[in-house]
Amino acid sequence: MHAPLKSLETSASAGGSARNAPIGAVRAFLTLLVIAHHAVLTYHPYAPPPKGFTEPPILWTAFPVVDPQRFGGFGLLTLVNDLFFMSLMFLVSGLFVAESLKAKGAGGFLKGRALRLGVPFVIGAGLLAPLAYYPAWLQSGGAPSLAAYAQAWTSLPFWPSGPAWFLWVLLAFGAIAALLDGLFPRLIPALGRWTQGAARRPGRAFLLLVAASALAYVPLNMVLPFGHWTLEGPFLIQTGRAGHYLVYFLAGLAFGATGVGQGLTDPQGALARRWWAWQILPAPAVIAAVAVFIVAFSPNPPPKAVLDVTGGLAFVLACATLSFAVLAVFLRFVRRTGPVARSLQANAYGMYLTHYVFTAWLGWLLLPQAWGGLAKGLIAFGGAVVLSWLTTMALRRMPLLGRIL
Repeated sequence: MHAPLKSLETSASAGGSARNAPIGAVRAFLTLLVIAHHAVLTYHPYAPPPKGFTEPPILWTAFPVVDPQRFGGFGLLTLVNDLFFMSLMFLVSGLFVAESLKAKGAGGFLKGRALRLGVPFVIGAGLLAPLAYYPAWLQSGGAPSLAAYAQAWTSLPFWPSGPAWFLWVLLAFGAIAALLDGLFPRLIPALGRWTQGAARRPGRAFLLLVAASALAYVPLNMVLPFGHWTLEGPFLIQTGRAGHYLVYFLAGLAFGATGVGQGLTDPQGALARRWWAWQILPAPAVIAAVAVFIVAFSPNPPPKAVLDVTGGLAFVLACATLSFAVLAVFLRFVRRTGPVARSLQANAYGMYLTHYVFTAWLGWLLLPQAWGGLAKGLIAFGGAVVLSWLTTMALRRMPLLGRIL
């Protein structure tokens, strides 16, 4: 769902750009994946038909617009995306935390986080989300009246915040990191010394990440309903993945404790040198995760406990292998950042924040066209990228928003 990754305190074009360029490229890539994910959900082969705006389950929060023209390939794309892209976003978001805590202290770090994450969350949830979901109101049969929409919106049992949910969770994880640093001041430097060896042995870091995320995810997966979300006002999170996401964020904190461009993220390290080997690992893990998903929705699925354990382990393995595969490719092949890529990276945070408005409205505007799901999905994606990019460039010219974005 991403990436407010510009909230990290160092950009790929700042000091040490040669070593940070791969991470900046990963941030931009993840932002594009988020936009693609939301653009093509409109044409998902199994997107649910539109229902009443307040009729539970309120599925329009995930599918703001549903087009009868579908494309089967988008089902696989969104399934594979969902296996790793948010987790990797949390990992990358954690990479610069140790450096920021050291430079600013806990108080300065949290103040900066409140500005860079808290204010955009309020804007995203309070203004952009209602604007993005207005097409869902129209498609559900709602009158084209802002007053009627506002009344229906405020009568909902929660406040849908759209992709902005990532911001408040990242802010909470930052507070946890600051608390750990305050209580155990030697912990982060110790993690940095330990993860320094990941440059030579990325496999060990991979196995520990898999083990920790399995412990955090599989037990919750067994006791919670499939795809369960906790909804308290505008504060949303996929309940079963909360611990898993925290593990990935703390893994990023540990990997970045001695500086980005060292340890696991060293462009000259073993992960980059053996990048080709890491591209092989995701295939069986993703196939297993897709197979479990298909079996779970078959006419005669196995017992829930079996599905929960096998599905949970398949998700954990697929997530880790895909994340390491992406990191390996960018560490190996990205050495410098050109002008277009620099602009994309500089505007990635704002693109994450604003794109949902454009994917929803483009999906709505394309409904009358008989161009097929594939063509319309590509148009919605390309249009959302360009419009959110240009919008962010304009917003960054404003003093306060420029400081935040």
